[in-house]
Amino acid sequence: MKHRHLIDIVALPMLLLLIVPLIGLSSRSSLTDLWQAVSSQELQQAVWVTANTSLMAILCVIVGGTPLAVWLSRHPNSRWRTFLVDLPAVLPPAVAGLALLAVFGRTGWLGPTLTTVGWQVPFTPLAVVLAQTFVAAPLYIRSASAALQGVDHDIINAAMVDGASRYELWRFVIVPLAMPGLQAGVAMALARALGEFGATALFAGSMPGQTRTLALAIYINADYDNATAIAMSLILIVSAVVLLLIVKRVEPTHS
Repeated sequence: MKHRHLIDIVALPMLLLLIVPLIGLSSRSSLTDLWQAVSSQELQQAVWVTANTSLMAILCVIVGGTPLAVWLSRHPNSRWRTFLVDLPAVLPPAVAGLALLAVFGRTGWLGPTLTTVGWQVPFTPLAVVLAQTFVAAPLYIRSASAALQGVDHDIINAAMVDGASRYELWRFVIVPLAMPGLQAGVAMALARALGEFGATALFAGSMPGQTRTLALAIYINADYDNATAIAMSLILIVSAVVLLLIVKRVEPTHS
């Protein structure tokens, strides 16, 4: 019993460090400040850009990431495969932005070819989507891969014995059983895309109504309009809370 109380006391400072700043930020904004921020054209544009690009990024993550997750689930002991997938998630955001510029910039690997066909990727909404996809995809892929690995092979074998086709096997057995992990991965990736800042700033810039997301708008307003920046931050916090609740609701419980 004494050891339990000791652990509680030792754990409390870190718990407070994680929670108190968020409470402090919430207390710095009034309903008037929040309403003014919500009514401003700048915030509405930032929300529109963030919502559109994040949804497009999540669509790219699901369409492109699911086959990769299936591939990883079939090679669970291959460390180099998981290493390559995890690497973008642990890179500093500025490095991610420079890496994307190195490929899609005017002087990058694909830059001259894209320019020839009349495409410009950097400093466009497409650049925002690519930056969000780059940093968010690993979260979905790892969660989806783990969920697919966790599907009971006895159930799969039983379905095959009963004559299920490959499509029926995925449609009615594997995907439903893995769905909690897939949903959790989508929610975590979406949260990461909504809050993406560094890679977007370097690769897409901060043009109002085009590439300025909420995270970038918060950074810009923090210098001269702290109240608006805080109000914008609260919107992102609420979004993060909602997504976290979704993750906690769909993730499997352990007895």
